[in-house]
Amino acid sequence: MILALLLFSTGSVFAQAVITGTVTDADTKLPLEGASVFAQNTTIGTITKNDGTYRIALGKGGYELIVSFTGYGSERITIDASENRTLDISLKKEDKSLSEVVIQSSNEVPDGWDKYGRFFLDRFIGTTPNAAKTTLLNPEVLKFFYYKRSEKLKVFASEPLQIADSALGYQLRYALDSFVYYYKTDINSYRGNCFYQPLQGDEALQQSWKEAREKAYYGSRLHFLRSYYDSSLKKEGFFVDILADKSLTKFNRLVNPYDTTYYYASDTAVEVELWFPRKVSITYTKAKPDPAYLSQMGLPANVPMQMSYVDLLDGILVQPNGFFTEQRSWVNQGYWSWKNLADQLPYDYEP
Repeated sequence: MILALLLFSTGSVFAQAVITGTVTDADTKLPLEGASVFAQNTTIGTITKNDGTYRIALGKGGYELIVSFTGYGSERITIDASENRTLDISLKKEDKSLSEVVIQSSNEVPDGWDKYGRFFLDRFIGTTPNAAKTTLLNPEVLKFFYYKRSEKLKVFASEPLQIADSALGYQLRYALDSFVYYYKTDINSYRGNCFYQPLQGDEALQQSWKEAREKAYYGSRLHFLRSYYDSSLKKEGFFVDILADKSLTKFNRLVNPYDTTYYYASDTAVEVELWFPRKVSITYTKAKPDPAYLSQMGLPANVPMQMSYVDLLDGILVQPNGFFTEQRSWVNQGYWSWKNLADQLPYDYEP
């Protein structure tokens, strides 16, 4: 019942595509009632009926559809919501024996939460003012593994993380695949599936969340990618500089960020391709950095604009809603790297 309530969400009235289909057992071909179907990093999800069918309405853009059922392996499907379609999915039962062997022979830290809990939260949820109002409700499901030879920390979760973000007004259900921190480089990465459910509150709370979400959105990576997609970077307050060739410090302004060297949009495809051959700095001119960021980074209090740095390991395909693939190709530094889970918004958010 709790899962059903968590995953139930109606589609947007502005939906551009309706995805329907059936979820079945891959071996028996029987329908799976109560399987969850949701677009990850959105508020849009549903559960299958007694005949295994589902219906989900999506706004224009790209999404990663996650289909899961207890005792079965999940399916992750990237879709373009440009037209109605039927998508039937078969799930295979999980083989627990292999994961049990891995856990028994691992480097799990017995008192992992006591030793690494705060460290993990700071890099996963964040250290922003919004993060201070965000709570992990079930820390007991986390497992911590330290690898001395490679000097890295890995964190897994035996169940989805339940997170209450009272700053932005969301309940998050985050299925953490893995979190990895590399001590040698001071870089971490994490991957998982997140479903957002708006919190309920009185009119004053709703207004407070509305304002907090808008503040989190403007200048964010989501805002930047949507602006890049629809060619409104300058209007929205962004400009891009690229590291000069054979230099480690000098950046030059991209006078035309829509040059085909960096940006390509075909006449037929919905997505646009984005590629930077070298590191870029992205400046947002319409808001100052949060004072907490300047304080934590030891920067002067009079820094006038937000600045982030991005390395693209490969080209990415960007959709109208800001969703992009492949997510692992994008590496943040600077202001955006300070904004973690507590400051992120779902792909179906509109200011």
